[in-house]
Amino acid sequence: MNESSNQPLLISKGWIQAVALVMLFGFFVMGLLAYYTYTDEPPIPFQVVDASGKGLFTGPDIIAGQEIFLKNGLMEYGSIFGHGAWLGPDYTADYLHRAAELTTTYYGGSASDAARQQTISDFKTNRYDAATGVLTISAAQADAFERMTAYYADFFGTPTTKFGLRPKAITDPEQIRQLTAFFSWSAWAGSALRPHKNYSYTNNWPPESLVGNSASADTMLWSVLSLIALLGGIGLLLAAFGRWNFLGWHGREEQRISFRPPDEVMLTPAQRSCAWFFLVMAVLFLMQTLLGGAGEHYRAELSNFFGFDLARVLPNTTTASAPSNR
Repeated sequence: MNESSNQPLLISKGWIQAVALVMLFGFFVMGLLAYYTYTDEPPIPFQVVDASGKGLFTGPDIIAGQEIFLKNGLMEYGSIFGHGAWLGPDYTADYLHRAAELTTTYYGGSASDAARQQTISDFKTNRYDAATGVLTISAAQADAFERMTAYYADFFGTPTTKFGLRPKAITDPEQIRQLTAFFSWSAWAGSALRPHKNYSYTNNWPPESLVGNSASADTMLWSVLSLIALLGGIGLLLAAFGRWNFLGWHGREEQRISFRPPDEVMLTPAQRSCAWFFLVMAVLFLMQTLLGGAGEHYRAELSNFFGFDLARVLPNTTTASAPSNR
């Protein structure tokens, strides 16, 4: 017992200390980023009004729209700010692009340079009043919001499965208005300039040329630096691991391993009782795999599963949540 308890570690104490330091530093950085995420998040206005002061939607409408988005599993279908599934659209980018087109048309059409520049000005100008919590948008943007509400009413209320959603997924007019308010707010956060900065609350994400959204220099710089740090750090780690033995293994892996023939191993009653567990587990795993396969099939055919309209029984918002589809 004393000999086994006094055996040296497979790896050196220096290696364990290095791993602990890396973990502490990593969690410190993650905590710092989480802090800045909440302190620098885009504000949710108390009320959104047009240029004449007419109310369009409120902060509670935005929150309710987010709840509708999550309740209907749309995060498993589309995305917001680029976070979510990939079958449906990114609704931040979708709303931003369509609203920009409608705004340009409102000002005279894409053939007019003045209309294009005014559209960029409308979306880039931050008219949020932090003192009152009121966000004012232009008349053109307000008109686009009303038209986008009608568009999403048709998109989510269609009685077919051509979009990969269940028929008539969302039909309540108030829910559609709140959902559109959520999309509209995300598009505003992605395009309006952050106070005293030359980029939006999301670093100009998503990119959209119609509103002048392009990747900022900071985004490109930190993306490149993070990639260099990742690849360079892995390279240095492997180089140190292979160069110095005091950081690596001590050679105990060279001990021989012997195996007993299967016919000499007797099953215990507890092991035999596990047979039913493995049977149930295998059946569940098969069901999970089939569900995941059906979810992946949606990427090839939205409304047809080998001749069967699967979306009426298992819409993509259901199958996409299967772990095997991750």
